[in-house]
Amino acid sequence: MLANPPAPSSVTVSRVITDRYLLGTRLRLRRAELSDGRRELKLTQKVPVPQPGAVQGLITNTYLSPAEYDVLASLPAGVLSKTRFSIPPLGVDVFDGHLQGLVLAEAEFTTDEEAQSFTPPAECVAEVTDDARFTGGHLVRTSRQELRSWLAEYGIHAEGS
Repeated sequence: MLANPPAPSSVTVSRVITDRYLLGTRLRLRRAELSDGRRELKLTQKVPVPQPGAVQGLITNTYLSPAEYDVLASLPAGVLSKTRFSIPPLGVDVFDGHLQGLVLAEAEFTTDEEAQSFTPPAECVAEVTDDARFTGGHLVRTSRQELRSWLAEYGIHAEGS
């Protein structure tokens, strides 16, 4: 977790993301508007690995046409919106709405060994890799008050109600 969004000069690509967590499933429908004008539509399933630490779970992505996206977007879902800034190897998510002010950084690696040898940047104010509350599937159901309480556990005091 970072205290602030990244400096614009460090960002290689940005995208505005709307995630729809389909109720009653482990599926996420994503619309990403990239800074270069492209749009990415996909359906994702993430299955966590029951192992602590920075080990990636199983992820399946299906890329969708606009018509396919629209059909799935009609299903009941919890919605999160954020802007993701790419600063390799990090993707930094700056959340909107009731999660405004939350800034999470996630590193992506090719191997588990790379992930395990990663040292978080100095701007990291809390390590939440093993805290399932900070996954999208949990955050989408989180109130502002719950988020403030969780952040306080890490010594971080969020603004607003």
